[in-house]
Amino acid sequence: MVHSHIDHDLMLLLGGIFGILVIASVIGGILALRYSGERRKATIDNLNARIRSWWMICIICVLAIVVGPVGSVILFAVMSFFALREFITLTPIRCSDHKALFWCFFVFIPAQYVLVGMQWYELFSVFIPVYVLLFLPVRTALLGDTIHFLERTAKIQWGMLITVFAISHAPALLILDIPEYKNQNIKLLLFLMIVVQLSDVLQYVFGKLFGNRPIVPKLSPNKTVEGFVGGIFVSALLRMSLFWVTPFSPWEAGLMSLAITLMGFMGGLCMSAIKRDSGVKDFGGIIAGHGGMLDRIDSLCFAAPIFFHLTRYFYP
Repeated sequence: MVHSHIDHDLMLLLGGIFGILVIASVIGGILALRYSGERRKATIDNLNARIRSWWMICIICVLAIVVGPVGSVILFAVMSFFALREFITLTPIRCSDHKALFWCFFVFIPAQYVLVGMQWYELFSVFIPVYVLLFLPVRTALLGDTIHFLERTAKIQWGMLITVFAISHAPALLILDIPEYKNQNIKLLLFLMIVVQLSDVLQYVFGKLFGNRPIVPKLSPNKTVEGFVGGIFVSALLRMSLFWVTPFSPWEAGLMSLAITLMGFMGGLCMSAIKRDSGVKDFGGIIAGHGGMLDRIDSLCFAAPIFFHLTRYFYP
């Protein structure tokens, strides 16, 4: 009976997500037919590209859920791989960095997610911030290349922290042992992803419709005060309505969502700062309408570890 109830809730949540995508696709199609102005057309084309990409993302997530926790861990491991690859392409590296990067991509990423899959919290929570971050400069120093050593090492370390360690906290939600919430943690992971992405979308929409005052003009002119306030306020109401898929009460779901949203916004700002410093608009082009993998999960990088530890602390 418990499993059937869980399946029903999960199917209801996924049905709601796909229902929203259907509505968004219809609205996007109508807007594309109605408006032909050059400026509006570019915005609408970008919106429709984002909607198509969301169909792909949601289908992949559903497949991972069907496979189970192992599928979710593998999905996020692949996301980390591509995100780190995009991050490294924007940072100047030398031949002496290649061996350290080999360890990052083919040893440390798999090891981190294996630890998550093994539910070994004591080790996965310190593996990268302690052992990996100490190992990387030593591996590079052994080659004797001291040119911009601190800068190069710090960039690789920060890339591992953000794109691997931080992101791995999303599937780590599946290992939390929450009383009266047994075998339902996949819904907690979906809640995190929905909150992060819904906030991003609503901030984008409100910014396009009403945005006039950029929050940090030199950093991200598209992030406006109107978009931030409107997006967070409207999404807060929607997020509180999803409390039934979590172990939280409505007001707890609202507070958790606020923490996720604020951290996601800060993550987006920091990633924008890196792109501006590198002189690029997007980290990559792997996802149509969204740029690179890191463009899509920049908010999740900051939100996932905060949500994981808040949930673990208050719901041991």
